[in-house]
Amino acid sequence: MERLSESQEDYLEEIYVQVLKNGHAKVTEISASLNVRKASVTSALNLLASRGLINYAPYSPITLTEEGRNKAEKILKKHKLLKELFEEILRLDNAQEIACSVEHLISDKNFDKINSFVNSYKGEKNV
Repeated sequence: MERLSESQEDYLEEIYVQVLKNGHAKVTEISASLNVRKASVTSALNLLASRGLINYAPYSPITLTEEGRNKAEKILKKHKLLKELFEEILRLDNAQEIACSVEHLISDKNFDKINSFVNSYKGEKNV
């Protein structure tokens, strides 16, 4: 499957967060959370549905397919770990924004290295 764009990853991540919280996502909530127009959300949802990542029909709750859930979990995991690295370990300004940018750029291989580093660092701090 073709790689998702940054924007598509952001939509998928937001849908996942809402599904975890409410059992489903809604266009109005996605629009408000990502600060985009509802029309933009609808376009993105149609694209994600055509790629088999979400279940979407107009005026119906939005849910994730198994493949969509798996991708969204990876995206959110990257985001959380990078935010932790930049905020708690490196104490960078704008850690949230930096994490949002880097999560889309980093390969799985490099993410695994960062994950190992963060876990090692936290383990050493707790000894």
